[in-house]
Amino acid sequence: MADMPDPDTGDVPDRGSTALTPLWVKLFGIIALVVVLVFVVFLLTGRGHGPGRHTGAGGGHIPPSGHMEQP
Repeated sequence: MADMPDPDTGDVPDRGSTALTPLWVKLFGIIALVVVLVFVVFLLTGRGHGPGRHTGAGGGHIPPSGHMEQP
């Protein structure tokens, strides 16, 4: 059945949603967005987790302790 206009004003009632987004949903979305942005920045700058983090300041190979490299 179609919405009938108000006989006094002629306005048709709006049947749209009046529910607002809960605060916890907004906060969760903002936190998720921040985490994704930080992850992307780390990937683009090369500061993320990877093999480069486990090497010395010179970036060379560090042998495991107790093992000697042959000359």
